[in-house]
Amino acid sequence: MAGVRLAAPQKKARRQGAPSAWIDETGLLRAPLARRTWATQGQTPDLAQKGATREKVSVAAALGLSPRRDRLGLDSRTLANGSFESWSGAAFWEAMVRGLAGRFVVVWDGGPLHKGDPIRDRVDHSSARLSRERLPPCAPRLNPIEVLWSWLKWERLSHFGPRDAHELDGRVSAELATAREDQAFLRNLFHASDLPLPRASLF
Repeated sequence: MAGVRLAAPQKKARRQGAPSAWIDETGLLRAPLARRTWATQGQTPDLAQKGATREKVSVAAALGLSPRRDRLGLDSRTLANGSFESWSGAAFWEAMVRGLAGRFVVVWDGGPLHKGDPIRDRVDHSSARLSRERLPPCAPRLNPIEVLWSWLKWERLSHFGPRDAHELDGRVSAELATAREDQAFLRNLFHASDLPLPRASLF
């Protein structure tokens, strides 16, 4: 039933020509993620890294679908050694809304990016043209941005050992900038998720 409730507003948004945006955030630690490699047996690659560290990069992203143009967009922001809460989350919201004209639909979960007085004030300011949809709890496969996070962490950043959070931040920003220009890749984020949208809505 949650899938049906989620799909209906998206169909309505498409009929009205309103853009939709899926919003989410994640964190990336400086310690590299190790995966199986093609190294010769008995010659395991070495990954150099500092000792215990809490350095990290926080990432917020909005994946947008514009029915009028049949085009997907990806907007992202990063914070080295920071988190998207309160004011930083509100700033991300403002940057996203600035590029949307008319009515729009936002789909999000209950994460910290969507809580606090600053973000509530921005959401209330946009209420006249905003429709909000809440993702069901414990359903990450319904959010295509979760597919983006998995690709970023396990495909692009595995075995990457940055010197510090700022080097990690630069690499993350570069990877997302490349993804932003690839329409086929952005479409595949939806196809790889369990989002109950009709495939016709994606070209």
